[in-house]
Amino acid sequence: MRLCVLPFSSVLVLTTLVLVGFHLSICDAREPDVMIDLWTALPAGETVKNTGEALPTRPDEKPPATRIKDITFPRLFIYQPPKEKRNGTAVIVFPGGGYNYVVMDKEGSEVADWLNPLGVTVFVAHYRTKRTKSEPDSWIRPLEDGQRAVSLVRSRAEEWGVSPKQIGVLGFSAGGQCAALVTTRFSERQYKAVDEIDQVSCRPDFSLLLYPWQLVDGEGELRDFVTINAKTPPTFLAHTHDDPITSLSSIEFYKRLKHHKIPAAMHIYSNGGHGYGMRPVEGSDVDTWRDRATEWLTLHGYLSGS
Repeated sequence: MRLCVLPFSSVLVLTTLVLVGFHLSICDAREPDVMIDLWTALPAGETVKNTGEALPTRPDEKPPATRIKDITFPRLFIYQPPKEKRNGTAVIVFPGGGYNYVVMDKEGSEVADWLNPLGVTVFVAHYRTKRTKSEPDSWIRPLEDGQRAVSLVRSRAEEWGVSPKQIGVLGFSAGGQCAALVTTRFSERQYKAVDEIDQVSCRPDFSLLLYPWQLVDGEGELRDFVTINAKTPPTFLAHTHDDPITSLSSIEFYKRLKHHKIPAAMHIYSNGGHGYGMRPVEGSDVDTWRDRATEWLTLHGYLSGS
């Protein structure tokens, strides 16, 4: 093996270019190709039609992330590959934010930068957020939106070049909890059907859960509202050992999948913390979860033809 050593000045320039390029790619976020309402009217229990408001960016966050709060009227933001590249697979993305807001870019639209080149159509869900910080069962309204999103995409699959048998979900943090519930609670809708869309199955065909939030209780046991059984879809999980929002959420979810012989893969990284989304973390290899997820999707046949 030949070792090539670059002069320090060249290394510095190369490193600077890489970092600048990454920063520009994040700042120049792509606009969605299409944006649609998730519901035809205000969802049950809502009184105000609000598609959300952006919070101020955090001064210590570079590059910044965009957080949208006060969502009462959810929408789907659609990012499509070129028509000739589409392979029929769709992924509905649920960003994190503790249900207080949705992180629309680093845990949302930036997923399209990864999956669109692989031929996957991406739908980013701006689901409803908490009315108050102390709202009990804050997962219920996001779950309603998640079930509705799967049925909506499946009911209009042909329009978007999607196969109704190749629709998956991907969630980060609280969005990971929402995606986990969409993955496991598909046999009964959380809400009363409102139209023909709700007659279409809301079961995803596969699931990707990234550092899912609060799937376990204080004793480290899977919460009783997470109902895994033999019909649960194949699932990919990734977490970090040093995540303050414990990796036991992924571990216990995986254990239950294993018990029911559901195809699954789990990756626990040494470090990287929480909330990194699609972005690298200095001193960690956690951003390689995308490579592992790509391999997993390929193995299960969801990227064939891309």
